[in-house]
Amino acid sequence: MNKQKLLSSLPSVDEILKSGKGLVWQEAYPRRYVLQAIREIIEHTRQLILKDEIKEISMEGLLPEIQIKIEKLSSFSLRPVINATGIVMHTNLGRSVLSEEILENVKKVACGYSNLEYDIEKGERGKRYSHIQKLLNDITGAESSLIVNNNAAAVFVCLSALAKGKEVIVSRGELVEIGGSFRVPDVMSASGAVLREVGTTNKTHLRDYESAINENTGLLLKVHQSNFRTIGFTKSVEIDELVTLGKKHNIPVMFDLGSGCLIDLKPYGVHIEPTVQEIVKSGCDIVTFSGDKLLGGPQGGVIAGKSELIEKIAKNPLMRAVRIDKLTLSAFEAVLMNYLDEDTAKKQTPTLRMLLQDVNEIKTRAKKIATRLKREIKEDIADIAVMEDSSQSGGGALPEIEFKTFVVAIKPKKLSVNKLEERLRHSSPPVIARIKEDALIIDARTVADWEIKALVKGIEGALL
Repeated sequence: MNKQKLLSSLPSVDEILKSGKGLVWQEAYPRRYVLQAIREIIEHTRQLILKDEIKEISMEGLLPEIQIKIEKLSSFSLRPVINATGIVMHTNLGRSVLSEEILENVKKVACGYSNLEYDIEKGERGKRYSHIQKLLNDITGAESSLIVNNNAAAVFVCLSALAKGKEVIVSRGELVEIGGSFRVPDVMSASGAVLREVGTTNKTHLRDYESAINENTGLLLKVHQSNFRTIGFTKSVEIDELVTLGKKHNIPVMFDLGSGCLIDLKPYGVHIEPTVQEIVKSGCDIVTFSGDKLLGGPQGGVIAGKSELIEKIAKNPLMRAVRIDKLTLSAFEAVLMNYLDEDTAKKQTPTLRMLLQDVNEIKTRAKKIATRLKREIKEDIADIAVMEDSSQSGGGALPEIEFKTFVVAIKPKKLSVNKLEERLRHSSPPVIARIKEDALIIDARTVADWEIKALVKGIEGALL
């Protein structure tokens, strides 16, 4: 059949819409996506005809392609994936995982009305932050506290409220860049504060801060190296030294902690991450930290510190722009309730549970995955083995710490490891893994037991 006959035999959009399949699609999917899919497949087929890549066509032959296209257009873009990378707080994969108990509290609040800004006792308007302030204060030891939509916002609103038009003294070695190319100097500039760098990249002394203090100094700022480390010939000023200097000159001291750890990790070999409680106890006036990193909650930025300064920050007009909604608030309250008891927090917070889990549990899970894979996949398709490896916390936290783990290493024999990784990303649900030494690595640390069945099915489908 020549090109012209093939082109003329292409069904029209209206023909396909009126077909049995077309009528079913219009009932099941948004009409705009049904139309878009039909038009795109018809046009794609037309182009293939013109390139002599198709010798015959039929409407029945086009229907499966249209079905796939409609399903793709109509599916949610944001969807669950299986994190097989071993990176617990994977920023690209949504960072901290929330437990079923936390989600149940969110569901209760979201499904109906709530006392978000209503004081039930007094029968009048209330404040949304009152629901978690006591919890935060009790856990951190701070006089008062607030929560905004992320830690960058927390730093931004604090600088605007406390140091707009004034100098903020910070060590040159702490002028960090966080994810998405957001830099401390840029945040400071946008807030209206004036950056005053002191010291050098690797060494800053207390005298550097003191010599920079003048009548226009509004704040002394310390930024925790939560996503990098400077090693070697280094010197930094400890927070208690900075607090003493601040009191001497009556200048507030602020510490951007970043990760926001509420549990002492020293018993687990982590000695580089101070707890929020330690910083508050040092006398620091304002502490900011993330809710979705080591704290293990939803995205948010916590501001904790002295009541007088917290009140001033709360009155800043920017607070309206960076406030959290009822869903985040309900999730935060549920997470914080677990932190009233340290053992409960470690058991009930998925982030902590994954970071601190016994390595033998991980090994058992890796063996379970490997056993199921070997049952489904023949030796001529891939080599499958359980190996010892290391995981990372991710999320810009604990950059130097590697956690012992066990992984399943898969070496495909009939396709490249890169192709296997690509296929897994397009499976349902998508499986996100990593490649190491020509093998696909499935880290059992971040794979939940209930995900194993889908994981094995995805790998089997990608290999065969």
